[in-house]
Amino acid sequence: MNLHRLAAIADANGKPVRAGLIGAGKFGSMFLSQAPTMAGLEVTAIADLSAKRAREACLETGWDYERIARLRLFENGEALCESDDVDVVIEATGNPAAGVVHALAAIENGKHVVMVNVEADVLCGPALAKRANAAGTVYSMAYGDQPALVAEMVDWARAAGFAVQAAGKGTKYLPAYHHVTPDEVWTHYGLTPQQALAAGMNSQMFNSFLDGTKSAIEMAAIANACDLAVADEGLQFPPCGVDDLAHVLRPRGDGGHLPGKGMVEVVSSLERDGRPVFRDLRWGVYVVIEALSDYSAACFRQYGLSTDSTGRYAAMYKPFHLIGMELGISVLSAQLRGEPTGQSRAFNGDAAAVAKRDLKPGDTLDGEGGFTVWGKCMPAARSVAAGALPIGLAHGIRLKRAVARDMVITRADVEALPDSPATRLRAETEAMVSHS
Repeated sequence: MNLHRLAAIADANGKPVRAGLIGAGKFGSMFLSQAPTMAGLEVTAIADLSAKRAREACLETGWDYERIARLRLFENGEALCESDDVDVVIEATGNPAAGVVHALAAIENGKHVVMVNVEADVLCGPALAKRANAAGTVYSMAYGDQPALVAEMVDWARAAGFAVQAAGKGTKYLPAYHHVTPDEVWTHYGLTPQQALAAGMNSQMFNSFLDGTKSAIEMAAIANACDLAVADEGLQFPPCGVDDLAHVLRPRGDGGHLPGKGMVEVVSSLERDGRPVFRDLRWGVYVVIEALSDYSAACFRQYGLSTDSTGRYAAMYKPFHLIGMELGISVLSAQLRGEPTGQSRAFNGDAAAVAKRDLKPGDTLDGEGGFTVWGKCMPAARSVAAGALPIGLAHGIRLKRAVARDMVITRADVEALPDSPATRLRAETEAMVSHS
């Protein structure tokens, strides 16, 4: 509640927070649209594979030519991380391997990191956060994206003295979506392929939202940032509207859906027969809290809070998230407060690659949202014990033995992974897994 004042002081002192953006795609463009109207923040550099695309993103989001002329453009993210006029590096490429390289470069150069790239964060975020903390820099989730918004709600609940029973988000889900390919995705969004092409929409990226992979990645990130658990069977996507969150997402022992307390889960905006859920949470996030005394439970009722039948579980929710338009909050918080807006501190949840169809030896995996695999949220201890292949490493890797549809792909099923910063940081992250 004090961040705007801190930003205004920085602005008045002629010391705005200097941000460098890596990746001028949709998320980055939404951030760029807000940057000119944010006191105390200046985007000094953008790195993108195409400098032309970066300039076009600035123009399309309302930047004037004078502001663009002051901007430094890079085609190499590591070079931006070395720049003296950048305080905070925003990693928004969506490529997990690139995200790890850029985060390491930023930390080594004393920069704070805002990791829009949730794919990289789930792959090895706890190890990156450990590196940043040791270097005295901030490694942060991106405010506006669901994991950071949920982390904020969980922090609020715990700081107020409530127990967190469940946390997560809503999405459009049916079981059949796990097997949708990029060729089929647009019908589910009500678009033709021609309309999507004209809008510059990437079919594989949008398919990763539909086939459950993004949900798996985001819930693993929330589990790791908030010390919450993943159910052994993974996400179940129960149909649920906002009025029923406390009822559905309480423990099974109390008549609810979840196997225990302190869990992540995604609720579907569709009933299993395809009918819309009443007052769905498709675009939003939630936290289910538990009153730890009879007096607190009575206060829930007295102040009109919707509860489950026991009166002890209640839900708070945010119906929408504005993605990159809210990202500047993370940038300002990192530099002005020295605080992340969510950070992976433990390795509780993982996103493993699952065969989207029957796969045979010699098939090449094409990563999240593609034709070959979808991502499943798993308890990290189970994933590591099984040798599951992380979805973030399931790009361009060849199978050496067959894997049946809907089976988790293991490292034993694929050719040896190449040595890289991502695989090395992944090994560090797996060593941090809790077996409790």
